[in-house]
Amino acid sequence: MGDRVRRSVGGAALTAALALGTALSGVAGTAVAQPETAGFHAAPAQWETCAADVLAEIPAASREVVSCATYAVPVDHDRPRGATVGIRMMKRPALDQARKIGSLFVNPGGPGGAGLVYAAHGASFFQQDVLDRFDLIGFDPRGVGRSDPLRCFATNEEANEVYSRMSSAPITRTEIRDTVDATRDYTDACARTAGPLLDHMSTEDVARDLDLLRRGVGDQELTYVGFSYGTLLGATYANLFPQRSRAIVLDGNVDPALRTTNGTEYDRQRAQGFEIALDAFLKRCDAVAEKCAFSEGDPRAKFDQLREHLRTTPVTLPDGQVVTFAAFVGQVSSNLYSPSSFSVLAARLQSAYDTAFPSVSAAAAPAAPDVPLLNNRHGLADVRVGVVDAPYDSDDSYFGVNCTDKPFLRAPGLFPIIANVWERESPTFARQQAASDLLTCATWPVRHPDRYSGPWNRRTPNPVVVVGNYYDPATRHDFSKRMTKQLGNARLLSVDSFGHCILGDSEGVDTAVTDYLVNLTAPADGQVFQPDAQPFA
Repeated sequence: MGDRVRRSVGGAALTAALALGTALSGVAGTAVAQPETAGFHAAPAQWETCAADVLAEIPAASREVVSCATYAVPVDHDRPRGATVGIRMMKRPALDQARKIGSLFVNPGGPGGAGLVYAAHGASFFQQDVLDRFDLIGFDPRGVGRSDPLRCFATNEEANEVYSRMSSAPITRTEIRDTVDATRDYTDACARTAGPLLDHMSTEDVARDLDLLRRGVGDQELTYVGFSYGTLLGATYANLFPQRSRAIVLDGNVDPALRTTNGTEYDRQRAQGFEIALDAFLKRCDAVAEKCAFSEGDPRAKFDQLREHLRTTPVTLPDGQVVTFAAFVGQVSSNLYSPSSFSVLAARLQSAYDTAFPSVSAAAAPAAPDVPLLNNRHGLADVRVGVVDAPYDSDDSYFGVNCTDKPFLRAPGLFPIIANVWERESPTFARQQAASDLLTCATWPVRHPDRYSGPWNRRTPNPVVVVGNYYDPATRHDFSKRMTKQLGNARLLSVDSFGHCILGDSEGVDTAVTDYLVNLTAPADGQVFQPDAQPFA
């Protein structure tokens, strides 16, 4: 894809267009919906006692009732009699088996989110009627967690040697050079180590897996709830298998058309979404001054002053923690996911500000809560921090999926140009966003991946329910509005709320979703709800 575009566009024009995020368009073939994976026998799932390490991750009260299964699906759905990959599932049975409707599949997003144990945590997201009437099914998608994880390294030591040379938000020439070089080493490692699954990590592959899992549990139609990236999975399923879609709820939505045709523009707008959420956080801090530790003075001006200071000068907090620009951006983006952490974020910001500008602060602020500043690459804490010289115990499914689904030009050298342009509108988060998928996917070893890029407007028998928060940092509210418009039959429920995703935290939305899942009563389009709790409460 990248070679063909580069040959047809002049160098200067290409640089300008790509920097603005407008040069890309999807060239992967549009998939045609198939009735099923032809020639593959979807046998009933064989449920058994879950492994001890799985049970250790769930509440004690659930350990006696859940069961697990490994379900074989084709690595390549075009070759159904070829190699298979084992999808690990967990079932928490409906509490009222006599009135059971069927199974409810849950995907937590990511991509790369391990959803196996979500079956045991249903009370965190669903009301009692849902727990009574559905078997909850959690699963690790292909290449994720316990489902034949996609791995680019043999040991943690190998991985750490590469990761240690990366910055999640490189600024200086040295940081940029080292990060670009290490990223290429990372993708080279994936080419050497990941194996045949590397070519089959698309969301379309997972949607076809999901259809086989549905058959494996004995359901005629799919009932599904997807969070974050899981909304793309749900939208893909609804368009591949519209007549098999019973009830689909999508919480914290992507823009499916943009994501699968123009990765650069999608990530540019995603950076903007984080900025929108940050601005709302700072305004709320100012409005509840007595509850927000960062409220003295002008929170917006203080934040910008601190951010610009950290671009050139790290700050050492009173507890000895060194705050770099990359760590600062990573912590802020992570905290914006969870409104319950806003008070902690405010205290950390004030502590860093007092340290950076002691003459500005009238008095030393109280010690900030002891919450580590975690480096992250794409909005999730880096789970590899501190793990050394052991068999590689993570997986690389995040980039396996995104570099398949999201098209980018294969030109990593354009990273600093793009980052500089994006920073004019997204000064806090642009560099971190550009250093993730755009940089990594530019050298991803699968050069011409198969992916589903529409159409998105096939009509399901029942409306898809789309849920979006006004100040969701990772999946901005505009994405939920676009998801609703692109789907052939959908209703939008909005929440005047902070944070990423909302089910389980807004009684109004939860009640509407329950009525939909249980009774197939679609909610009225365009309703706006409130969260159960406000930040800084």
